[in-house]
Amino acid sequence: MKETTTFFDMGSGSEVMSPQHGNYLEFLIREPKLSAPKRRAIVLLHGVGSNEQDLFRYADLLPADLYVISPRGPLDFGAGKFGWYHVDFSSGKPVINSQEEIAARSIILNLVDQLYEHFQLDELFLGGFSQGAIMSYTVGLLNPGKITGIIGLSGRLLDEVKPLISEEPSLKSLNVFIGHGILDNMLPVSYSREAGKFISSLGINVLSKEYASGHTISNELIADLSDWLNSRK
Repeated sequence: MKETTTFFDMGSGSEVMSPQHGNYLEFLIREPKLSAPKRRAIVLLHGVGSNEQDLFRYADLLPADLYVISPRGPLDFGAGKFGWYHVDFSSGKPVINSQEEIAARSIILNLVDQLYEHFQLDELFLGGFSQGAIMSYTVGLLNPGKITGIIGLSGRLLDEVKPLISEEPSLKSLNVFIGHGILDNMLPVSYSREAGKFISSLGINVLSKEYASGHTISNELIADLSDWLNSRK
């Protein structure tokens, strides 16, 4: 797999800076292996405590016409561990750092804008695992005119985001793929079920799939995601 490490400016409006590269966000990219009428990309956001290598390992299992882009979260948790915001599980339920989460939205949206311009994209899918799925739901639902489809893998939709969603016409043009393991004891599958129900209520087309797995990504899930992406051409 050909991979390239790239840096884009995260924008002066962001309060969270990449500790390694100042005001730049690092990401890996696999360029398309096949030409197609539309220039499409998928941005994959890793979970908390992981890095850009995690989801990038699935790049060659996704449709060959896509740019596959895997950015590193801006917050350094040490020893190759990064994230989009801090989260506290001590109460038994995840409690987020709201300021960091809002800043992360800006960082991701700025990356999306720059990818559209740099690669002259026609479509962009935004997805991720766990915390990356949470960010994908938020950025996608709040910016439906810029996101073609949302992929939420073992994640949840933040309650704080729901009142911010505007029922504009472009919202209904979104497509959403949800995948979750029924044995997940980190973020229970009920979170994805609730997210799917809420998103469907907005008139958005949702495909929800469940797997006999825990808080992880199975080969079956990746195959289903690849099929879904191909069906969106």
